[in-house]
Amino acid sequence: MVADDRLQRILGILSDSFFPILQAGLYFTIPLTLISFVLGTLLAFFTALGRLSNIKALNAIAKFYVWIFRGTPLLVQLFILFYGFPSMGITLNPFPAAVIGFTLNVGAYSSEIIRAAIQSIPKGQWEAAFSIGMTKSQAMRRIILPQAVRVSLPPLGNSFISLVKDTSLAATITVTEMFQKGQQIASVTYEPLWLYIEVAFIYLIFSTFLSFFQARLEQRYERGVA
Repeated sequence: MVADDRLQRILGILSDSFFPILQAGLYFTIPLTLISFVLGTLLAFFTALGRLSNIKALNAIAKFYVWIFRGTPLLVQLFILFYGFPSMGITLNPFPAAVIGFTLNVGAYSSEIIRAAIQSIPKGQWEAAFSIGMTKSQAMRRIILPQAVRVSLPPLGNSFISLVKDTSLAATITVTEMFQKGQQIASVTYEPLWLYIEVAFIYLIFSTFLSFFQARLEQRYERGVA
């Protein structure tokens, strides 16, 4: 009887908490992921070009940025932005701080993906472009980048899916995303195990959907449709 009552209580808690947690995902987790990934990918593209540049100063700046953000934990980066910067008179709200932190982190990692994709294109492609009178920028835009996109798509897709899960770290700087919402409900219901399993399940739903979408997108590129 006691076991039945506890089971009913747990099921009731999970039922009542599912949509609030999902809502937090739709209002915070997904926007945070999308904004950070788009900005991070743009930053990664220009950083990759900087790494490939013959301009020493630009190359050095790009290398230093990648070295810093790939060599330090994302959690520490978020703490520096949100908890450390106020000591210098710079106060950021939780969501913008999270966007900045994730953008810089994504930019550093994705820049290496893009750089490797560009470098993987055979030199003959460059030579063929130059032979028909293209400039370096034209060759990059018309010949190299379209091929590099196909090469970089799978690893960038994996980075995007990983970012969805990494946004749970934003809970540590008080962003009310899914994990934070799960923590809030667990603190009231005193059922952390089942609440965290439910949060993990919702993350799994998001990741599964994105993995399916990624596979379809890759198939389109392989067929030359995109």
